Amino acid sequence: MIYQEVSWERMERAVEKIRERLLRAASALERAGVPYAVLGGNAVAAWVSRVDEAAVRNTRDVDILIRRADLPAAVDAMSKAGFIYRHAAGVDMMLDGPESKARDAVHLVFAGEKVRPEYLLPAPDVEECELSASFRLLSLESLVRMKLTSFRRKDQMHLLDLLDVGLIDAAWRERFPPELAARLQELLDNPEG
Repeated sequence: MIYQEVSWERMERAVEKIRERLLRAASALERAGVPYAVLGGNAVAAWVSRVDEAAVRNTRDVDILIRRADLPAAVDAMSKAGFIYRHAAGVDMMLDGPESKARDAVHLVFAGEKVRPEYLLPAPDVEECELSASFRLLSLESLVRMKLTSFRRKDQMHLLDLLDVGLIDAAWRERFPPELAARLQELLDNPEG
């Protein structure tokens, strides 16, 4: 078996690229006055870091919530920051330059719309956020609701991270419809996955 040397510099650069992409996108939207909120793995990381920096999990992409009516203004603002709009496979995204791939994009999620037709609930509104030091962050309750709605393996891991640091607990079941409360209970019953 051949082992390659670990490249800490490449690992650090990958994480830094995602952080830079997030901040550049958020800054462009702020300057243009486009309402937005950061969601997904970056939002989970931001919330978890408030309690325990060592528990923060890296994420590989950037997800931003906007209103569909603001899409033209968001595309214009982010284009000025070097992003390129693309709609592919039912996903609206802003690629990070002409040579980038979908994994190097800012994925746009539309407020008040279901991310997938089979989802129980639509995405929250952009007003369900708070200002962090660097960007508008989806509120914790809205983020948990979205993670329970999609409930893919990575969403479950994000929810387990939030449970692990004590940001959410069993009392949160009361905040959600029975279907979502049952999903939270599933994670509470089996925290090891």
